[in-house]
Amino acid sequence: MQSVTGSNRDLRDDIRDYWSMRAAGFDNDPGHRIADGAEMAAWEHLFRRHLGPAEGRRLLDLASGTGEISRLCKRLGFAVTGLDWSEAMLERARAKLPDVTFHQADAERTMLPNASVDVIVTRHLVWTLVDPAAAFAEWHRLLAPGGQLLLVDGDFVSKTWMARLFARFSAPTAVSERVKQHQGILSRVHFSGGAQADAVAALLQEAGFEDVQIDTNLRPIHRAQAAQLGWRKSLLRRVEHRYAITARRPEAD
Repeated sequence: MQSVTGSNRDLRDDIRDYWSMRAAGFDNDPGHRIADGAEMAAWEHLFRRHLGPAEGRRLLDLASGTGEISRLCKRLGFAVTGLDWSEAMLERARAKLPDVTFHQADAERTMLPNASVDVIVTRHLVWTLVDPAAAFAEWHRLLAPGGQLLLVDGDFVSKTWMARLFARFSAPTAVSERVKQHQGILSRVHFSGGAQADAVAALLQEAGFEDVQIDTNLRPIHRAQAAQLGWRKSLLRRVEHRYAITARRPEAD
């Protein structure tokens, strides 16, 4: 009898396992955890500016991770549900927010009912999507007519002039297994060349969203993060292509 050497694993399994591995120390990394005080205030201002008053609306936090964006949105007054593909991440989110419901599912295949939420938010999810066109169609399906979408993301691949300058004058460092795993995943996702805002916005429009707007003014958040990030990473963050994109499901489509 011949041995079976194939595998049913795919890229989504690799992505889930990578973030599960990161879960234990995820909140220790500046830029992932939202510090109370100035940083939380900056994030709250961004969300209010784009989403308006919460008024108890049903909000889905996609790729909720350890629950930091869910925590933010709950503070603002939304009725929050979180969803993540990693059970290890969800364990930490549930411990942090025991009164919030968290589901384990793929953000590209949520299995949630049609028109079941009023607002969808994501942070640093879009650049990891395997099939963004299918994902955006799924999110369009989940939103009630007139519902809002807010994405916070960036191009974390293309090197800015400052990143190239720092690399030129920095001593070479050994590449860890975690970095190799990250690079292997990144090479296979849709936005392997970098998630530029214009490309993301175009795919949202193709999925049926309207009022698609790009906001690149994340400076208040970056200033608030500076003390935790250190001068080098703080400077890099300010010149990277980071953005928020808002969109809306039409009232009738």
